Formats: sequence, C-alpha cells, structure tokens
Amino acid sequence: METIKLKTNIKCGGCIATVTPFLNESVGAGNWQVDTQNPDKILTVQTEAVTADTVKAAVQRAGYKAELLS
Repeated sequence: METIKLKTNIKCGGCIATVTPFLNESVGAGNWQVDTQNPDKILTVQTEAVTADTVKAAVQRAGYKAELLS
C-alpha cells in the first residue's frame, strides 16, 4: 500500500465536507484524511491503485488546491 501526502488549502470541517464526495469517488471512503491542525493542511491517502495526480485532480475538482509533498 502506498501513502500519498499532499499540502492543501482544506482548512475546516466545511471544506472537508465539500471535498469528501470527490475524494471518496477517486480513492474510496476511509482511504484518506486531512490534518487540519497541521499548518500545511496535509491530505494523506492510503492507496494501491491511485496516483498522486488522480488525488490532486479530485481535490481541484472540489475547488481546492493540492501539491505533492516531496
């Protein structure tokens, strides 16, 4: 299983509610979480079949930004 971490601008519960359907569709419910307490608002995805670009695209479709952490 691969872990993908992205820096986002998902800041609160309302933001998470907005992005949830997009991420659930792309990576599956229960396979992702956002640490809104971290200053970089880190989105962590546990996946076997999804690329970072797919996750990034899902976040962008929801109206948010995401960039891969190195």
